[in-house]
Amino acid sequence: MSWKNPVILGIAALLIVILAAATFAIVPETKQAVVYRLAQPIRVINRYQAGQAPGNSGAGLIARVPFIDRVTYVDKRTLDLDLENTPVLSTDQLRLNVDAFARFRVVDPRLMLATAGSEEGVVNQLRPLFGSTLRNELGKVRFAVLLTAERSEVMDAIQTGLDRRARQYGVEIVDVRIKQAELPEGTPLESALRRMQTARQQEAITITAEGQRQARIVQADADAAASRVYAQSFGKDAEFYDFYRAMQSYRRTFGADGSTDGRGATQIILSPNNSYLRQFEGRTR
Repeated sequence: MSWKNPVILGIAALLIVILAAATFAIVPETKQAVVYRLAQPIRVINRYQAGQAPGNSGAGLIARVPFIDRVTYVDKRTLDLDLENTPVLSTDQLRLNVDAFARFRVVDPRLMLATAGSEEGVVNQLRPLFGSTLRNELGKVRFAVLLTAERSEVMDAIQTGLDRRARQYGVEIVDVRIKQAELPEGTPLESALRRMQTARQQEAITITAEGQRQARIVQADADAAASRVYAQSFGKDAEFYDFYRAMQSYRRTFGADGSTDGRGATQIILSPNNSYLRQFEGRTR
C-alpha cells in the first residue's frame, strides 16, 4: 500500500477532519457550553458571571474527548418572556386585562437543561409562573395604583416573586414591566367606571371635609393668638388699647374700610356728648 495513492490520502484526510471535528469545538461569546460525558455534565464553559469582562470568559476553541463528550449550547444573553391578555382581579374588584413582559438570564445552564431542556422549554415553564405571580401581586393593589408612581413598586414585587420561583430552573429575572392594563369592553367597563367615579366623589367629599376642619382649627388658633395679643396690649397700655378698638369700630361703622357702598346704609344720630364719640374729644392726660 502506497501513501502516495490519492484515494488513501483522501481517506486519511477525511478521517483527520472527522477526528478534529469530534475533538475541537468553538464556543461563541453569546453562548454557554455544557460538556456531557456519557450523559453526565462534567463542566460549563463560558458560564455567565456578573461583571465579567469580555474576553476572559473562556469562550473560543475548546477540546473534548472525541466521540464521548457532547457539547450543548445555552444562550448567555438576556431573553424575553411575553405575557399577553392575562385576566387579573384587583383588590377593588376590577377585572383587568394585563399585558406584561419579563427579561431573564440563564445563570445555571446545567440546572436549566436538566429541568427544562432548552430555552424554549424554560420559557414554557416560566409563563404560567409569571401569570400566577402577576395575578397574586396585582390582586393586592387598587387599579388606580397602576396609574401612579407606585406602579414601579408593584413591578418590583412581581419581579422578586417571579425570580424566587424561577431559580428552580437555573434562571434569574432581570426585569419585569407592565405594558398595559385595561378594563374589558362592555358592561363590566361601564360598571367599573361608575364605581371609580363614585369612589372619587366620596374621596373628594372626605378631602373637602378634612380641609374645612383644618381651616376651622387654623382660624381658632389665629383667633386665640389675636386674643392673647389684645390681652397683652391691654395689660401694657389700657388707654391705647381702648383707643385702638374705638378706631376699628369707627372705621367699620362709618364705612371707611369699604364694607358699605352707601346704598341702604343705616343713619345714626348721636348727641355730641355720647360716650361712643369720646375719642373725638381728644385724649386727656
